[in-house]
Order: sequence, then structure tokens, then C-alpha cells
Amino acid sequence: MMGISFRLLAVLIMCLLTAIHKEYFRVLNYRELLFNDFGDRVAQLLHVQSVIPFLQNNDDSMQQEILIVNTHLLFPHDSSLSIVRLHQVYKILQYLETYQRENKLSQVPVMLCGDWNGSKRGHVYKFLRSQGFVSSYDIAHEYTDSDHKWVSHRNHRGNICGVDFIWLRNPNKSIKPLKISWAEAAFGIIKYQLQKASLNEKDAFDFLRADNNGNYITYSDFCDALKQLKLTSLSHGLSFQEMKNLWVQADVDGNGVLDYDEFKRIWYCTCSENIDEDSNSEDSKEGITKEAFGFAVKNAILFPREVEKGIWPENYHLSDHARLTALFSPVRLRCSQKSL
Repeated sequence: MMGISFRLLAVLIMCLLTAIHKEYFRVLNYRELLFNDFGDRVAQLLHVQSVIPFLQNNDDSMQQEILIVNTHLLFPHDSSLSIVRLHQVYKILQYLETYQRENKLSQVPVMLCGDWNGSKRGHVYKFLRSQGFVSSYDIAHEYTDSDHKWVSHRNHRGNICGVDFIWLRNPNKSIKPLKISWAEAAFGIIKYQLQKASLNEKDAFDFLRADNNGNYITYSDFCDALKQLKLTSLSHGLSFQEMKNLWVQADVDGNGVLDYDEFKRIWYCTCSENIDEDSNSEDSKEGITKEAFGFAVKNAILFPREVEKGIWPENYHLSDHARLTALFSPVRLRCSQKSL
């Protein structure tokens, strides 16, 4: 088996560069994703194929291809921009889902690379983890979701943080429907904004029901609260349809109001799988099990090496980002033949 490495270099402003070694990969397709939102951020999608087969096999239909996305998310200048950053990742994953479905690529690995401008404590990290992605550096160094020592960036405020990731998702990963993960992540941001206002669970319920004399929250109360939390009524906030979708998820019995038990769906960021995910589509049905290929993380390093211990060296002037390199080894997988 051969090993392949991906190296993430710092990018400036909103410009992106994704370089592919032509002796190892051929580019089958290239797409640009324009978020068209606050900050003019963008993403690149490359569909590449190995020039030399990763694995010798008897199945000529086994795709030895990879989808690679490179992006640079908006910096979280204030907490109200959390929803913008979540939107940006949602657009990437929606585009990936559509591209895989239209091109019958459910059995190929996906790599997401770039400056995510957010740490492992953030909503973007949790959203990507819920969609089956793993951080290659954390896998290589056996870090859990809740712990790590490394940093990769000294930002314009002088803070050092770990924000650069090379994410991997193999095709055998079982993932939640994308709209479910999105709703849970949005609930997480709502909860964060409530806690930022020093509200505990009971106080938050009272805040959302506003002047309502009953022990429940109306849809009007819900919308007014989101506006006060600066999550809507802005060019980059939640849309009307997104608020309606969140409301439907929280209003389990469908009676038009939220009681305290239903409010907990917001507080604990949980959703039922009652969102329409085109379950009647032929592409969503289970099929036979077949062989596919994916990657195991062999190693990942940050340079300069001091950042791996959470130290930013004062004599490092190449960039305000450390360089992240990940080495992967191809592996055989047994996957259910299912399209996204």
C-alpha cells in the first residue's frame, strides 16, 4: 500500500489555493462554492482520482477517487456570527451531498481542509463530528473531542488557538440526516446565546415565553426571543423557513406551543428524525454490501513543532498559521451500497 499526504498551508484573506500533484492525482472536476453571505467567504471542491491505483482489487467498479474541499470560514468577531459560520459549513455539506448523489459517489472518502476559524469547543466542530468527520491530527495523536494540547494560529487579537483542520470521512461512516444535524447545531447556538445572557434552563424558558401568562412558549414568543438574541432579522441570521423548521422540531406534539418538556429539546439540542429527507427517493434505499476504499490516518504533524505543545514560538515569522500535514494510508472497506 502507498501512503499519501495532504499539507495545509495558510491562506490570506478570502483567496484559496489547492495544489494537486499531477503524478499522483488527476482532477476529474473542480467547483467553486460562493457562500454569498457576510464576509465574501468561499470554498473549493475538487473531485480527484488516483493515477496509480491505491489498492489492487478484483472489483473494477471500486472507485479510487476522493472529494476534497478547501475553505476559509468567517472569523467569529462576535457570537451573533456563529450562525453565519454554521451556514457556511451547512452549504458545503449540502453541496457535497448533492454532488455525491448526482455523480453516484456515495462510496468515496471526503476530505475537508482549511482554516475553520473555530476551535474544538465550537458549534462548527460539533456539527462536522455529527456528520461523521474526524480530525486527522487528533486521530493521529489520540486526542478526544474534549481534549487537545495543540494550537495552529495566532490571530489578529494575539490569541493562540487550534483552528486548522484536515477532516476525513470514510464512506462506511453512519451519519445522521444533514438537516437533523443542522437543527441540533442551531439549537446549540440558541442555548449558547441564552447562557451568555446568564440564563439557566428555567430562566431561559421564562425568557422565551416573554409576557405569556400561560406556562408555554408560542411561535411568536420564539421568534421575538431569537430576534433579541441577534439570531434573526439580520442579513446573516436565521431565515423565516429555518425558524419554522426549528419550531417544528421543538413542537413535538404539534399543538402550536412549547411546554417545558418540549423546550428541553432546545436546551439539550436534540431533534427527532421527522424532517423530510426525501426518504422515498431510490437513492436513499439500502442495497447490497460491496467493497470500497477509504483511509486510515497514519500520522499528522504541525510545524513549527512547538505548537503541538500549545506554544507559539516568537521566532516563527512564516505565517500566523502553523503548517498542518497529514499522512494517510489506503484501506479496504465493506460498505452498504447506498447513495446520499
